[in-house]
Amino acid sequence: KQWYQRRVRGEKARFPIYVHSKMMRCDDEYIIVGSANINQRSMSGRRDTEMAVGCYQPNFLWTEEEGLPKGDVGAFRKSLWLEHLGEWCEEYENPGSLECMRKVNEVARANWEKYVADEMDEPMVGHLVSYPITVEQDGTVRPLEGFENFPDTEASVLGGKSAMLVEKLTT
Repeated sequence: KQWYQRRVRGEKARFPIYVHSKMMRCDDEYIIVGSANINQRSMSGRRDTEMAVGCYQPNFLWTEEEGLPKGDVGAFRKSLWLEHLGEWCEEYENPGSLECMRKVNEVARANWEKYVADEMDEPMVGHLVSYPITVEQDGTVRPLEGFENFPDTEASVLGGKSAMLVEKLTT
């Protein structure tokens, strides 16, 4: 009810959570979670100290008959999705399907609409929101109309070129 109480007091109920995640999950068979960035600084082995853990269950593999494995790696994915999407739907059982992608996008778009609304009639389902951009057929990236900046900030959705950072950041 925190979102409701903040709305009653006339405050914006927006409080974004930015996730700096370094995790990869492959077909519910393997997951790696670590601290390394994909750049020379993290990968050279001579500068930053990085750590990662990989989890693989050889007794729980994808098969033609069974489909996705039913081990702890898959259970971890499901628990993350439940946390971020707020509820479990049948479409999430097959994360590689078009139906799943559409359902995740539907939830994220609906949450974005609630997030930017002046009045929130009901809370978001989970806390995954769409990033406020659109990608054109030719690959051009544009902010959603009316959202050049993140709500309640002057931070550009598309970011900006830095005079301090070099063009090639991977060396």
